[in-house]
Amino acid sequence: MTQTHARSEPPGIEGGEALSQVQTQFFIPATASLHERRPRTLKHGDSFAMFDHSGDAISGVGSPEGLYHCDTRHLSHLYLTVNDMRPILLSSALRDDNAMLTCDLTNPDFPGDDGRVMIEHDIIHLRRTRFLWKDALYERVTIRNFDTEPRQISVDLAFAADFVDLFEIRGITRLHRGLLRTPRVGASDVLLIYLGLDDRERYTHLHFDPMPTELTASHARFDVTVPPGQRIALFTRISCERIEAGNALPKQFLISLREAMQALRFARKRGAAVQSSNVLFNEVTRRSVADISMLSTDTEFGPYPYAGIPWFSTVFGRDAIITALETLWMDPAISRGVLGYLAAHQATSFDPAADAEPGKILHEVRHGEMAELGEVPFRHYYGSIDSTPLVVMLAGAYLERTGDVTFLGTILPHVEAALAWIDTHGDRDGDGFVEYGRLTDQGLQNQGWKDSHDSIFHADGTAPLRVDQSRSQRSKPMSLAPGRLHISCSALSAIMSARLIIAVAPNNCATISTPPSSTPNSAPMSSRSTATNVLAVFAPPMPAMCSTPALRGKDEPKPWFAR
Repeated sequence: MTQTHARSEPPGIEGGEALSQVQTQFFIPATASLHERRPRTLKHGDSFAMFDHSGDAISGVGSPEGLYHCDTRHLSHLYLTVNDMRPILLSSALRDDNAMLTCDLTNPDFPGDDGRVMIEHDIIHLRRTRFLWKDALYERVTIRNFDTEPRQISVDLAFAADFVDLFEIRGITRLHRGLLRTPRVGASDVLLIYLGLDDRERYTHLHFDPMPTELTASHARFDVTVPPGQRIALFTRISCERIEAGNALPKQFLISLREAMQALRFARKRGAAVQSSNVLFNEVTRRSVADISMLSTDTEFGPYPYAGIPWFSTVFGRDAIITALETLWMDPAISRGVLGYLAAHQATSFDPAADAEPGKILHEVRHGEMAELGEVPFRHYYGSIDSTPLVVMLAGAYLERTGDVTFLGTILPHVEAALAWIDTHGDRDGDGFVEYGRLTDQGLQNQGWKDSHDSIFHADGTAPLRVDQSRSQRSKPMSLAPGRLHISCSALSAIMSARLIIAVAPNNCATISTPPSSTPNSAPMSSRSTATNVLAVFAPPMPAMCSTPALRGKDEPKPWFAR
């Protein structure tokens, strides 16, 4: 029979109990600043990892460090020692493209049995090289001996996995958790297993090469002899949710690293390049492109930019739409990926627990145990007032930028459903405004951009009885009233109707040229002259470098930013 181990039960909420009290609603406790920690961060796909400058993940109360996959921490502790002592940090840095973390360490003074220094400091150099690829963390520890004689050292790697849900790490406590199964220990690998309350087993598989001198369920020890002036390498692969085959790890390390770097290189080259005579400006743009490439996850619909690491490394509607709008001039593929994903996950029915109504666009998606059990409502959550209007804006901007009539035709029913939501379920009292209000006490109290429970309050510090932060109005220009943000929506409906009706019925339209696009299946955009004027006036702001006068029709009006 498989043995199980129950975890300690901290005080907290019952599974599924309402979490929306002011003091507990999905809050992030202010215990320590991540800026103070300045953790080293890696991300690929639905996995990300946070380490200290030495490359360790040290477990403890309030520690966010570790390896995460699909909103679950699959590795909570990773600690390297040499001869039972922690190495001295020399330097650590991420590559400019965020592909790889490198930590350079050296040995402290190693005492002998008689208490005297046996090996002086700075004799043994250790370089930890690691990266994330396809739900697995790869690490190579290169040990080099700068002494004139062979040195015998013992390298120990301690590890643990708590399989804690991301929302627990953010501060929510639970009365009940799943069970940690007895780890399976082989000659060169360890399998850590957790059975959640959702009846799903989650795995962390550690594989070592060469075979450790000693391997237990919590540490691997390597006793090695390093010749003078020579180096040896130790390899580790930590996989989430799957058991890797026992391939030659050194070879697999190099193959995976090459694939990871090629993927990032392709993502950077997919969009436009920006170059100037200012070195600092060039560095800022390269850094920005590298960060967006790292945050973007490839989905079946295309690249989708996740909202941020650590707490928001997942699909968010509003954040991705704004990112897509801001990068549309440079990389329309991001907008296409965002539009495709959000259209596929648009709400089609009523679900009060998820604040879902037909036509509404996603706010957030979560895959962790608490989301699966309904302890937090974010499995597929729609509590955002502006995601739906914003996705309509993005669809129009994408069509203008690319002329991709074929793709827009596929999502046209979703755009119409979004407009219908704005007119019906979004406007609850029929006053021409889009209101919000959670349908259950588990939903977000505030559903605008600032959606924390304490983000909106009166000048005297008191919270309003009813919060309607963002409202879309069809007949009035943008204005600001106490507690409400009015966004003009009349032009939005007119623009989308003109753009999309013309796009799917081009027979009675005149064709005008548009700038070339890297997006596949793009085609020249067709427009009546009246619609063209509307587009020129209400087009979303984009840099002037997107405008290509030589490719424009003779009579086509210039957009506002080119006038």
